[in-house]
Amino acid sequence: MAKKKKVFVLDTSVLLHDHQAITNFGKWNVAIPITVLEELDKFKIGNDTKNFCAREVIRFIDKMSIAASLQNWISLGKDRGSFRIVLESNPREVNAEYVYSVGKNDHKILNSALFLKETEPENEVIMVTKDINLRIKAKALGIPAEDYETGKVDNDELDIASSNALENIDSEVIRQIFTKGRIDENGILGPHKIPNGYYILKNGKSSSLAVYNQWTDQIERIEKEFVYGVKPKNAEQAFALNALMNDKIKLVALQGVAGTGKTLLALASALEQSKQFHQVILARPIVPLSNRDLGFLPGDANDKIGPYMEPLWDNLKFIKAQFGENEKKHKAIIEMEQSGKIVITPLAFIRGRSLSNIIFIIDEAQNLTPHEIKTIITRAGENTKIVFTGDVHQIDTPYLDEYSNGLAYLIDRLKGQDLFAHIKLEKGERSELANLANDLL
Repeated sequence: MAKKKKVFVLDTSVLLHDHQAITNFGKWNVAIPITVLEELDKFKIGNDTKNFCAREVIRFIDKMSIAASLQNWISLGKDRGSFRIVLESNPREVNAEYVYSVGKNDHKILNSALFLKETEPENEVIMVTKDINLRIKAKALGIPAEDYETGKVDNDELDIASSNALENIDSEVIRQIFTKGRIDENGILGPHKIPNGYYILKNGKSSSLAVYNQWTDQIERIEKEFVYGVKPKNAEQAFALNALMNDKIKLVALQGVAGTGKTLLALASALEQSKQFHQVILARPIVPLSNRDLGFLPGDANDKIGPYMEPLWDNLKFIKAQFGENEKKHKAIIEMEQSGKIVITPLAFIRGRSLSNIIFIIDEAQNLTPHEIKTIITRAGENTKIVFTGDVHQIDTPYLDEYSNGLAYLIDRLKGQDLFAHIKLEKGERSELANLANDLL
């Protein structure tokens, strides 16, 4: 019996997540319901990433239409399948609008998949969507349904800490690191050796915090030092500050649950290095409650975004509070705020900018798509350092999860690169109550 050819039916969420999705299914065919085109039309205007993706998909389909009618299968190229638009959404046997409700776009999309399943029985029709509920509805109607897997990271990779506690290290090695500050690697780290890798070297009660410097092929000692009034409270925070203060590391990912100090450490290090950059920008993506647009909120733009930026201002206020009002560093922060050298802003407000001579901190990066992460990094100019912070297990957007979000994608794809460092902060330092909540709730 001949193996059925697969036909993947994509919904709008997939195309807004990755505008190149149509070409990412190898030799298999890809179909787009006409309802998806209608939804893309609604998203084509605007400056957000989803608007960019909608425009790119529309342009791609327009180019495909030059070769042949979109109602027929059109080849996507060598070693790839074909593509078409499905106009019909009235299957004869099972009708999603009769089963669920009439008029909803999701149900029209399901009907397009059901129509294909009826009219092309020689093919295996599979629904692909980032919408979990739509996948469930599809399966209830007998349509196989999958998440869009491109860009997802290996489940096991996210559970691997970026630092290693290495036991039974030669006590002489630890002594030399303490006394000399560094030692040639010479196989000490073994298979654990990675560029900008952080280690707790142990021998009984003796231990040392260390980092592997790939440029000199040496293991270097790390000290817990104050950075703009902030002192690391554990080994991982010391590792994070080392990466943040290292001029050669241009991209840092700080991963950890709430209260581990990710944003505070990033901001303190940025203030410490402010003279090296023209500007310090602290930004975060805005994810409105219930995914409602910001336009429904009262007030002007600043009034609308204020509540979302407050956590970032809290970190700045905390650092400022480490110094008296007449102290030099306290006054320096105020001066930077007034002059615009330090800016706290929604991520959307800096979209499209060229990022040169700045230190750029992006908070809550787990709410970004892989495409958004790539867009930000590819805008980096000379003398720019970018820091992403977030918790890959705390997703606030409906079509991302812990394995498909931009922060997880970044950590997975760039691990081991000379310009990149990843530190996983595991110990909460906010309060005993916050730690209790993270552990038990």
